[in-house]
Amino acid sequence: MGIMKIFIDSADLNEIKEAVSIGVIDGCTTNPSLLAKVGRKIETAIPEICEIVDGPVSAEVVAVECNEIVDEGRKLAKLHKNVVVKVPLIVEGLKAVRIFTKEGIKTNVTLCFSANQALLAAKAGATYISPFIGRLDDTSHEGMPLIEDIVRIYDNYDLETQVLTASVRNPTHVVQAALAGSHCATLPFSIIKQLLKHPLTDSGLAQFLADHKKAAAAAK
Repeated sequence: MGIMKIFIDSADLNEIKEAVSIGVIDGCTTNPSLLAKVGRKIETAIPEICEIVDGPVSAEVVAVECNEIVDEGRKLAKLHKNVVVKVPLIVEGLKAVRIFTKEGIKTNVTLCFSANQALLAAKAGATYISPFIGRLDDTSHEGMPLIEDIVRIYDNYDLETQVLTASVRNPTHVVQAALAGSHCATLPFSIIKQLLKHPLTDSGLAQFLADHKKAAAAAK
């Protein structure tokens, strides 16, 4: 499987560029809320993101009826070769996923909250499944066991669908997802930056720099 892939969950080009420059970003996920936040239309934002991110970029449909989802998804897929069509986990959505899969269009089935839903999405041919762990935590249900269950089920049957841990709220979620064997995790830029932070790193670096300054002064 390789190491867990890290996607940035954003439609902000500046954030995405900064995250990509760190060298750890494997893809990007967007949704209508993220696009609205930056005041961008999906048709123009997605191609620009695809030029920055060398990996899958999820673009979400807003239709909820199969034929309309398929029409919208086909248009999104034509925007760039890296586009993954993001589809809601509803009956009409899975009907569309089946069609997309036959046409070679990659899909990210979103708003997953149960292992049963994830199993059906995989059977329909989803490329990615996005379980929303943070939103489960918000309802006093632990989200991380869901990742563990889905990974185990997929492993039991060698299913090709990749688990894309979503609705990540803190760095602990990222570690837990990696320990559970999640194939990918999509993170807000704020969480990506938190992954790098540790007070001992900061204090250690400050000490090294102070010692270097003293040594340089003494050598004069």
